[in-house]
Amino acid sequence: MDALLQNFFQFEIYREVFPFLLRGLWTTIWLSLLVIPIGVVSGLALALVATQTRHRWLRWTITAYVDGFRAFPPLVLLILIYFGTPFLGVDLPKLAAVAIGFMLNNSAYFSEVFRAGIESVPAGQMEAARSTGLTRLQALRHVIVPQAARNVLPDLVGNGIEVVKLTTIASVVALPELLRVARDAQALVYNPSPIVLAALMYLALLWPMVRWLARLEHQARAVH
Repeated sequence: MDALLQNFFQFEIYREVFPFLLRGLWTTIWLSLLVIPIGVVSGLALALVATQTRHRWLRWTITAYVDGFRAFPPLVLLILIYFGTPFLGVDLPKLAAVAIGFMLNNSAYFSEVFRAGIESVPAGQMEAARSTGLTRLQALRHVIVPQAARNVLPDLVGNGIEVVKLTTIASVVALPELLRVARDAQALVYNPSPIVLAALMYLALLWPMVRWLARLEHQARAVH
C-alpha cells in the first residue's frame, strides 16, 4: 500500500503540478469546443447529401469516405497529416493539423449518426412539410433535421464524449493539452502521480456528460 501511495498518490506532487495541468485541461476543453462542432456540421452535411441526392455515384463516394475514415486509426491520421504534409510543401500549424484530422475522422462518425436519424423520420413528414409551401431545403431545416437530431441525441452525446477523450492524441504533435502537460510533468518529477491527477481531471470533466448520456438513453428507452 505504501508503494502504491508513493508512486501514484503523491499529494505534494499533485499540489505542485495542478496549476500546469489546469492549463492543459483548459486546452483540452477549448480544443473539444472547436473540433466537436466541426465534426457535427461536416457530418450533418455528409448525411444530408447522402440521403437526399439522386446521384448514385455521389452516395457511393460518401459511403467510401465514411467507411474509410471510420476504419483509419485517428492517431495514424494525425501523424500523417502533421508530419507528412511538409513533404508536399505544406507546413501546417499544430492546431490546423489537429482540426483537419479530427474533422476527417469525426465527420465520418457523426455522418452515420445523422444518417440514421434522418432515415428514422417517416417519409410522410417531408411530404407534409412540402404541402404547406416549404421548399425542400426549408423542410429539411425546420422539420426533418430537428426530428432526426432529437431521435439520435444520445448517440450524438456519446460521440461527443469520445471526441473529448480522443483529444489526447493531440499530444503527439506537442499541442499542450492535458495529457501532454501531465507527461511533461511526470518527466520532471520522475513519478507517475501527474498522470493519475490528469486521469482524475478527465473523470471530473466527463462524468457529468456520462450521467447526462445515461439519462438520455433511459428517456429514449422509455419512449420506445
